[in-house]
Amino acid sequence: MAKHYREQLEALQLALVRTQMAMVGSDERVVIVLEGRDGAGKDGVIKRITEHLSVRATRVVALPKPSDRERTQWYFQRYAVHLPAAGEIVIFNRSWYNRAGVEVVMGFSTATEQEAFLRDAPDFERMLVESGIRLVKIWLDITKDEQADRLEARRTDPLKALKVSDMDKVAQAKWADYSAARDTMLTRTHTPFAPWHIVCANDKKDARIAIIRHILHRIAPPEIAGEVPLPDPALLFPFDMAALEDGRLAK
Repeated sequence: MAKHYREQLEALQLALVRTQMAMVGSDERVVIVLEGRDGAGKDGVIKRITEHLSVRATRVVALPKPSDRERTQWYFQRYAVHLPAAGEIVIFNRSWYNRAGVEVVMGFSTATEQEAFLRDAPDFERMLVESGIRLVKIWLDITKDEQADRLEARRTDPLKALKVSDMDKVAQAKWADYSAARDTMLTRTHTPFAPWHIVCANDKKDARIAIIRHILHRIAPPEIAGEVPLPDPALLFPFDMAALEDGRLAK
């Protein structure tokens, strides 16, 4: 099983390298937004995506909390400065969607600011897409029990000490609040030009394979994408309203 995973991953990483080589000298620009609860596996999948890519043409953006100056700016401003130039791939490890998630649950912004975000985010993303950026948005979904296990592993493994955050302490207690914020975010910001895709991420390795396959089908040239299997639709699927009630999203 481990060997099969490594073989699949290596083939997908090679396809990513070939895709980035095809982007060199082109006007292609890619933005990948990875969102999910604490412990959902964003760091792990980013590591596998970027492992063999060019450090000059690939950037991972994981912004800290905004400074006092940034709090006075247009909300999207601190994210817009990190958007890609020609030939670049930018991966947001959490993104402007902080305003629809942790800020809602923890009260870091007002209800008025949150409503303005939900109204404006689709317009912001439409402008990105119309400018030629390929925008890929993925929500990594895990169950409450799986999150509890992963957060406990962080607390007890010295090598994972840097992953521990204050937000971990309330992730389980505010599980229902995060579920409600997620559902509102997906409902209000899933659009034809910037759709959300959901990945069931309880199994980290299966989730990584599904995500990289999906990304390749969204950004790779046809001759490369055609060699890549589609992700398992039971693991990764486009968001639709039925998913809020039929068990595909963890409650």
